[in-house]
Amino acid sequence: MAQEVIITYETLFEILKRERERPDLQKLEPDFFGNAISYIKDKKKILEAKSDSPFASEEKKKTERQLDNIYKIIKELYERREKKIIMLAFDKSRTRSNLIDTTALLKEEKVIFDALTGLLDTYRESILYSVLNEKMPFMQPNPIELSGRRHLEENKTAHGFKSASELKRTTKLVRFTHAIPKFVGPELEEYGPFQEEDIANLPEEIAGVLLSKGKAQEIEEN
Repeated sequence: MAQEVIITYETLFEILKRERERPDLQKLEPDFFGNAISYIKDKKKILEAKSDSPFASEEKKKTERQLDNIYKIIKELYERREKKIIMLAFDKSRTRSNLIDTTALLKEEKVIFDALTGLLDTYRESILYSVLNEKMPFMQPNPIELSGRRHLEENKTAHGFKSASELKRTTKLVRFTHAIPKFVGPELEEYGPFQEEDIANLPEEIAGVLLSKGKAQEIEEN
């Protein structure tokens, strides 16, 4: 049985420090928000407790300062993770690749990620692919839908949008530095599996994700 993680001021600071120092979204305990709320409530109980002890006043002042810092830590942690989630959604929408690692998202953050990805997908189809197909952008008043993929397919059919695969796609020749299991591309095409040192010519957006994650190296074609 996994040991329950207890939130303390020190653990919160370490979590924020790790999120500051590392570019990728860091994994948190699934119940992080609930544990943080319990920790805040415990601190508030100390402030609300009545005591005639001469040390009570000093203890309350110390708790007030700590509670203020806890609020600041949680706010900064959220905003740093929020920025990383936005970039994950951008990469997912741009590449439509299953290689985007979302395992570090909390369940609440997954809702944000899905909503952002759906919004970016909708505008990409409505604006970019319309213009590339010489059509005026088609805009919905409320483009965010959780069933984003189905909504996009309906729009493409109704308004004659071409999919990304129907537009000219450039490719990159890459050599794999790590083994990669079979995966599905943005147009539901299958790739792989690939072994270390395998060479493949892949669509630029998929190759870009592999290169950015250090899973492959580009081979310059002469």
